[in-house]
Amino acid sequence: MYRLFIRPLLFLLDPEKVHYLSFSSIKFFSKIGLSGVIKSMFAVEDNRLERELFGLKFKNPVGLAAGFDKNAVLYNELSDFGFGFVEIGTLTPKPQEGNPKKRLFRLKADKAIINRMGFNNHGVFEAVENLKKNHKVLIGGNIGKNKVTPNNEAIKDYLICFDALFDHVDYFVVNVSSPNTPGLRELQDKEPLTALLNELQLENARQSKRKDVARKPILLKIAPDLTDSQLLDIIDIVSDTSIDGVIATNTTISRENLKSHALITEEAGGLSGAPLKDRSTEVIRFLAEKSNKAFPIIGVGGIHSADDAIEKLDAGADLIQLWTGFVYEGPALVKSINEAILERV
Repeated sequence: MYRLFIRPLLFLLDPEKVHYLSFSSIKFFSKIGLSGVIKSMFAVEDNRLERELFGLKFKNPVGLAAGFDKNAVLYNELSDFGFGFVEIGTLTPKPQEGNPKKRLFRLKADKAIINRMGFNNHGVFEAVENLKKNHKVLIGGNIGKNKVTPNNEAIKDYLICFDALFDHVDYFVVNVSSPNTPGLRELQDKEPLTALLNELQLENARQSKRKDVARKPILLKIAPDLTDSQLLDIIDIVSDTSIDGVIATNTTISRENLKSHALITEEAGGLSGAPLKDRSTEVIRFLAEKSNKAFPIIGVGGIHSADDAIEKLDAGADLIQLWTGFVYEGPALVKSINEAILERV
């Protein structure tokens, strides 16, 4: 129904407007008591789907990637669609508008999206207030820096977000790989990235000791455009800083082998969706093999079917996340992936 009727109607409208229309619709359905109906349609409840990683229990391995619920306003309702966890953000210390519109583009022929949103969000402190309404959804907090913050002061921004979210999220994701904030990807270089992660680990230990609670897992989200040499550096950095895992991958700046018109494909921004599938899987496999599976990997990028998800898991991912595939294929995708995983148990 979604692909035949709902998606064609939604795709007649501006993508960013559709995003907020979808939010309003999901909120409305929840308010009139349809949460149970949505759960019964899409959620797969089975203990065999549970995964335990870095001290957390995920009810199933299919999560919603960051960028969909940036401000933590819809995570409870989105969990009704069967997600095992929801990642919010990317959040910055101060609210920011992001890049000028138009900044979100559909590449229908490629089942892809280009975005140059630029970390548009309402700021970490508003998200904290929203997270106080959590109905036991496992939440990841994706954190970044404000556009106006120079890279030599970036650590301060990440620490502000980390401290604000510490009591309200289950794990953290350090985002230094978005192509839409000028200079951000420079923080993926070995020296600045090691310094950032070490500082977050020190703050993690301080918060844990101060509040007499367990430390929070910290994951690093990386770009698919890294070279093999840079990926080997990532493996070393994970080991040296003792962070808990990697999310592979963010959006790509590559535009290879696209079918859509050049007027769209040449738009600046990060590309997500089906064209990213193979490269994302390559990165997952490389990290898993070269590190001898030394750390957990969350696989994201180009998952539009259960087969795509299984491919990521076979390559070495422990969990997976959806975003563009969820937009193109609809909520039934979550159910089909979980059912396919159960068939392999």
